Amino acid sequence: MFKDFRIFETQIAGRKFVVEVGKMAKFANGSCLVRYGETVVLVTATASILPREGIDFFPLSVDFEEKLYSVGKIPGSFLKREGKPSEKAILSSRAIDRSLRPLFSNFIRRDVSIVCTVVSVDEDCSAEVTALIGASIALSISDIPWNGPTAGVCVGLIGENIIINPTALQFKTSRLDLKVASTAEKVLMLEAGADCVPEDVVFKAIVKGHEANQKIVDFIQKIQNEVGKSKKNFGILESGDLKIVEEIKKISFSELEAALKTSDKNVRDENLFRVYQKVASEFLEKFPESDIKLEDVLYKFQKDIVRSWLIDKHQRVDGRSLDEIRDLSAEVGFLPRAHGSSLFTRGETQVITAATLGPMSDNQKIDDLSDEETKRYMHHYNFPSFSVGETRPSRGPGRREIGHGALAERALEPVLPSVEKFPYSIRLVSEVLSSCGSTSQGAVCASTLALMDAGVPIKEPVAGISCGLVTVGNRWVTFVDIQGIEDFFGDMDFKVAGTRNGITAIQMDLKIDGLTHEIIEDALSKTRLARVKILEDVIDKTLSEPRKELSKYAPKVLSISVPVEKIREVIGAGGRVVQAISTEKNVKIDIQDDGRIFVMSSDIKNCQDAVEVIRMIIKNLVPGDVLTGKVTKIMDFGVFVEFAPGREGMCHISKLSNTHISQISDFLRVGDVISVIVMEVDSKGRINLRCITPLSKRY
Repeated sequence: MFKDFRIFETQIAGRKFVVEVGKMAKFANGSCLVRYGETVVLVTATASILPREGIDFFPLSVDFEEKLYSVGKIPGSFLKREGKPSEKAILSSRAIDRSLRPLFSNFIRRDVSIVCTVVSVDEDCSAEVTALIGASIALSISDIPWNGPTAGVCVGLIGENIIINPTALQFKTSRLDLKVASTAEKVLMLEAGADCVPEDVVFKAIVKGHEANQKIVDFIQKIQNEVGKSKKNFGILESGDLKIVEEIKKISFSELEAALKTSDKNVRDENLFRVYQKVASEFLEKFPESDIKLEDVLYKFQKDIVRSWLIDKHQRVDGRSLDEIRDLSAEVGFLPRAHGSSLFTRGETQVITAATLGPMSDNQKIDDLSDEETKRYMHHYNFPSFSVGETRPSRGPGRREIGHGALAERALEPVLPSVEKFPYSIRLVSEVLSSCGSTSQGAVCASTLALMDAGVPIKEPVAGISCGLVTVGNRWVTFVDIQGIEDFFGDMDFKVAGTRNGITAIQMDLKIDGLTHEIIEDALSKTRLARVKILEDVIDKTLSEPRKELSKYAPKVLSISVPVEKIREVIGAGGRVVQAISTEKNVKIDIQDDGRIFVMSSDIKNCQDAVEVIRMIIKNLVPGDVLTGKVTKIMDFGVFVEFAPGREGMCHISKLSNTHISQISDFLRVGDVISVIVMEVDSKGRINLRCITPLSKRY
């Protein structure tokens, strides 16, 4: 029935990797079922029959489809089915996209769709890595033109040992979570989170990852040689008469050079607009019947100028040297009612970040393939149209916004205090006010200051910067703090965030077919120097350490841990006890399954009082303990005294006073507060008390 069915096997990091082709999804241009351990991903590559009209870009889409049955979960939504992709699915889609896109021709105008459907997950075998390799195989054996194959692995760091594709248990102690995608010769994609790992160690890990990928690429190449289809011609030819293009160059090139030389984006745009108008007028007069798109030709000239200045003259449009950062400034306390805020400016890039602190019950609930159920720290990044001078309505965060927010989140997570030290949910929101290069790293810098302004005791400040690249043949040059025009016309956006002591996050975007080890090492070195300069010149001088006190508008939180078996005593029947504490002390109480209890109020004194009550509830009383409580019931033989919600003892009439009492109601009424001492706790947990408050006849 499946005459073309083939199975290919290899080992990756000591675990079996199996590829099945020719059995499933046979209408796709290329497809494969990939098994890594017990992780199973179906990957398909499909291309449209006709090119899309009226576009000037390659329309590639990558979707990482999470199916919750793959981990034995039922979706938590009202409809109980998978809805929009989770944040992790979007990040996985972006990582796979960045690993594939540079190997396609820029001139393809047919839609190409890669769909990675995750149908089974083994936590020791990354579904993202499995999908990435599967996507490379599906494209390689398809008839879609692509200059692969590529491969990807995860790299961890345990002690001084670099581990390829760590298991879930190993990842818990790993200081590095690095993804490396590469061809046999060059590195294509880097994505990393790290616990302040030095640059030289990260570089060694990248090299190790590349070496592991080379073996996988060889394996994919063998599959392609055996079952791969012949590639079709999807390319489009650049139209136009070269003679006319040369004429346009004569009347525009020098004026374009003059228009580009400024550090002010608005001035540059105005200059270019005037050049476009002048050239368009002359072009229409000389060549009224030409079908050449003048905008495309002038755009190419701009690109040639900027790239030529960088690689031939080491000259930038704004006059900076290659290692020079634009003017920097920062301020904190920018928003008076926010719990913490900052405004960070680097050249024409400007970001404001607001920090909000909340109870642990505000943690984000997670409904994806991971074993995490909640997330304490959230970082959201917004990129409104006005930040680039455009007019379009906001339609919520797209994949780019989610990716940049996750990058900033990953950059700062290693320096956050533990829940035990700082029992708060933390939300950061970075609003891009103007964008002219690397807003994600501007968000990292602004967020560091906002956290410290909020009084979050971070371990040390974090800063971020990006490094650009231009290559011509074997020549190349890198430069830090790329601005928008250098990002558009350059070959790389290499973002690195970290502290003085090491890297906390990396994300690399490429437009070429990969980087050599030499370029990567140079970029890591340049970004380190720039990062330290930002920390010393701006962040340290704006706010050198976290504020000692939280904002008066921030809630105050205390935490206490109780034995798990004592949780029900704190909650009480039907929640009576915890509700009584909340009402009496004017606090909000969150109780975790592991026994951690978080008490929140606008007044720290209320929190302290509530914690003392909880301590009293769980305390193992011994004879001699002195308590203060309220009389709850009067009997002929004695009184019951509640010294904590839901917890009371009995004081016999003979223990109420050193003198004889015949009628208790002459001395006490329900609601009276007295001090008592514990005399005995019997085998059934009943508490016998002695009153130590002097009593006199009052009623």
